[in-house]
Amino acid sequence: MNLMGWNRCEQEFVRNVEKDTERIASIKEQALLRLVMIKTLPEKENMISFIVEGLYEVIKELLVAYLLQYGMRSQNHQCLITFFYKKNPDYETEAHLISQMSYYRNRLTYYGEKIPKEFYNKNKNEIDKIIQWLGKLVKT
Repeated sequence: MNLMGWNRCEQEFVRNVEKDTERIASIKEQALLRLVMIKTLPEKENMISFIVEGLYEVIKELLVAYLLQYGMRSQNHQCLITFFYKKNPDYETEAHLISQMSYYRNRLTYYGEKIPKEFYNKNKNEIDKIIQWLGKLVKT
């Protein structure tokens, strides 16, 4: 797994901020509302890319809230994943999956490449577990 090193994150992308419990709760609430909306999309071939993109956004928002719990903010999605893995080293597989989702989301956003349906079908249960687990990690 090629995650950015935490030292680089701290030097270049992460800054300390005041812990704001209302903001953490609001970010978590909006992420979970986004999840409800995504779950209404039909799992058809032409919708898979948007489903995976939306699920990644839910995870990213939960990771933003998780980092805020520690009084930090990141300008970089990769540092969110690196921080998650740093705090939860037993979840290397999950961190790798989040990183893959980030890669696919970027390919969709910047190059118009579809996210493979096989990727979604293979990983959807694990993605759901990650979202549930992150929801529990973000204390509100």
